[in-house]
Amino acid sequence: MTYKIIDLFAGPGGLGEGFAAYKNGSIFDIALSAEMESSAYKTLTLRSFFRKIRGDQKALNAYYSFCESADSPHPGELFPLAWKAAQAEAHQLTLGDPGHNKQLDELLNQSKLHEDETVLIGGPPCQAYSLVGRARNMGKQDYVAENDHRHFLYKEYLRILHRSRPAVFVMENVKGILSAQVGGKLVFHDILRDLTDPGKALGKRSGARYTIHSLVSRVKFAPGDNPEELDASEFIIKAEKFGIPQARHRVILLGVREDLAYDGRKLLRESEPLFVEDAFKGMPLLRSKLSTGDTDTKWHEAILGHANTLFRDAKENGKGTLAEELKACMIRMNGSMETGALRFGRKYSSHGQTPFHKWVQDPRLNVWLNHETRSHMSSDLARYYFTAVYGQTFNRSPKGHHEFSLKGLAPEHANWESGKFADRFRVQLLNAPSTTVTSHIAKDGHYFIHPDPRQCRSLTVREAARLQTFPDNYFFQGNRTQQYHQVGNAVPSLLANQIAHVVNLIVSDT
Repeated sequence: MTYKIIDLFAGPGGLGEGFAAYKNGSIFDIALSAEMESSAYKTLTLRSFFRKIRGDQKALNAYYSFCESADSPHPGELFPLAWKAAQAEAHQLTLGDPGHNKQLDELLNQSKLHEDETVLIGGPPCQAYSLVGRARNMGKQDYVAENDHRHFLYKEYLRILHRSRPAVFVMENVKGILSAQVGGKLVFHDILRDLTDPGKALGKRSGARYTIHSLVSRVKFAPGDNPEELDASEFIIKAEKFGIPQARHRVILLGVREDLAYDGRKLLRESEPLFVEDAFKGMPLLRSKLSTGDTDTKWHEAILGHANTLFRDAKENGKGTLAEELKACMIRMNGSMETGALRFGRKYSSHGQTPFHKWVQDPRLNVWLNHETRSHMSSDLARYYFTAVYGQTFNRSPKGHHEFSLKGLAPEHANWESGKFADRFRVQLLNAPSTTVTSHIAKDGHYFIHPDPRQCRSLTVREAARLQTFPDNYFFQGNRTQQYHQVGNAVPSLLANQIAHVVNLIVSDT
């Protein structure tokens, strides 16, 4: 039996990819996905097309040709029937907009889904729930949480849950949702109650009811339970425990329709940890660019100048170990590295046989997609070089103005010494999972510095996508800033694949 997936707030499709790729697409098939942002929608549609041509070698050749050359025609032009099918699956819709809600309802009617063979997935936008977002909102004059529509976008998810009565649903959100409050009440408590009985929550006749399960423990929340007696942290999934090279902690709720009588015994299985070094294995070295007048020579001269200044200052101030590493890395600097491209033609290579590497690698590719470096100010190159060397030397990222005390490192920021920007520059460590990849990576890259001092840069979209476990043949559309946003907001697709395994065990037992 093939179960149909409804994917709401789909982004570029990380959660959906995990389900659609499970057992080569023989168990789950995406009937409909909805995303509001145009570039993410383009990525979503192209990926749907890729899945639909899985067994057609001519169409696949066209897809890979498009990946490898901007001069190749879009594969949808050459295979219009498959492209039309992809467009029938992926839709650009803003949930909550009355016209778009009506369109979604019409699409669901046309799909003629059977409730026992349907799974609903997705994660309502999380800006209003995240700790950073809440801090930002508190700084806004006249901000009233009760009037922020983003707090209530989950009700659009709830509406489709009530309407489609799926056997199972999966809902993802940031950890901050556990402590977010509206009107002095915890939002998460209301969400739990609403999800158990969506019809009642929407002021309609009660319909299908659900029990909410954790995917990592036997904790559950059934209709009528008291949320105050619940340890809500049991719903947090720590991705690094499940073979994901990233310390991403997210709330993921597994809802199972009450009549299926699921006992909560199917859980995610922990696996060996993966580190940044594993994720970046086999990837070509790239240098950053200078924001003005970039050439190999000027970039190399700028780095060497900064490195020499840092080395001398560290030596004069008794920081012997750090000084030695600053000098050693300076000697190894290479001024002739490339800067990458949307389609970077350096030979694609496969490394490693872990489940992660088998998942992300594609030997059929002849390019690296979305692997292009940013341009940085010369002063930031000094900070990136220092931070990467520091991380390599002490196995941690430097914090605060005290550890950025060497000459030329302090940014021109009025509050630099206040302590509010202790993690303003953060290097990812080779021998640890990365920190959480977020949409903030689209802004400046300071929180996502590459661990190799020789490259002296922030992460590329493809490197961030590796940490998010997107397959290397996943081609992100839009400009580079939009690509970063898509990757940062997604669910790691390999984690989603493991969730799909749990869901399959549940529905196959009932």
